[in-house]
Amino acid sequence: MLVLNRDRKGAVLSLPLLLLIGLASNAEAQSPEPFQISVNVDLVVLNPVVRERNGQFASDLREPNFAVYEDGVRQSIKLFRHEDVPVTVGLVVDHSGSMKPKLRDVITAARTFVQSSRPDDRMFVVNFNENVTLSLPDAIQTGNLSDALARAIADRPATGKTALYDAVLEAFDQLNAGGRPEKKVLIVISDGGDNASKHRLAEVLKTAEQSSALVYTIGIFDEDDPDQNPDVLSRLARATGGDAFFPRQNSEVVTICEGIARDIRNQYTIGYASSNAVRPGAWRSIRLTAAAPGHGKLVVRTRSGYIAGGESKSQSPGESK
Repeated sequence: MLVLNRDRKGAVLSLPLLLLIGLASNAEAQSPEPFQISVNVDLVVLNPVVRERNGQFASDLREPNFAVYEDGVRQSIKLFRHEDVPVTVGLVVDHSGSMKPKLRDVITAARTFVQSSRPDDRMFVVNFNENVTLSLPDAIQTGNLSDALARAIADRPATGKTALYDAVLEAFDQLNAGGRPEKKVLIVISDGGDNASKHRLAEVLKTAEQSSALVYTIGIFDEDDPDQNPDVLSRLARATGGDAFFPRQNSEVVTICEGIARDIRNQYTIGYASSNAVRPGAWRSIRLTAAAPGHGKLVVRTRSGYIAGGESKSQSPGESK
């Protein structure tokens, strides 16, 4: 295992919400790749989850069932997909002293997540206390992962302080390593406190907002835990269109990981070409709605906006209804 505890100098992540898709000019192409689209504009790409009011996934929607608005103006959808594709998943696990009695449930939950994944998903583990330890650095396929994942978590002792921010930044770096599936997810399991990082929360949130990855956070702490900080975990998840969970009992982590796996598999991909005039650095708010006969009122969870031609700024994604 490689131990990382270093400065993050000059690290820049792009904002994959804006994807430049090249113009396909070869008119003689016989059979394009499935689901491939080529246009000559910038696309804003979202990965929403849509649920019924009872919490069930609305998994049978089609493009006409969606409406996307940018700065209040309806946009034309250019890209629509609803498919189960391979995912790169980073599991970020707190190994500070307060986590020692909780790691058994965390390991069980991680095994459960693997069992709900595709065999060609890829996964790595970042353990942390005051140091950050990268385990499974090659992001091995989940089909070979169950025992290796358990060892990667269990072999690191739970002791010392908490460098949560450093660990999350390292995990974002690992997500961007080459040769991995483009759909990316982080699952952060911690009490949300930080008393040892070299980096600040503002840098973590900025990196999250610049990344296309979804972040799911699971806050595990006792009511009298002085290090707990659920607000940090909530803000990190909301910045990406992910979700935050705070189980009352450690054993609930297993059920939560099952739910996250289902959430990942039921996302839509929606892309549109902005009709707004280009103003680099301008904040563009996004509202995505869904409606379909027989579904009642639908709840959409996705990002709430982006920075045109520049870096994202702090803005929490909301739920459109």
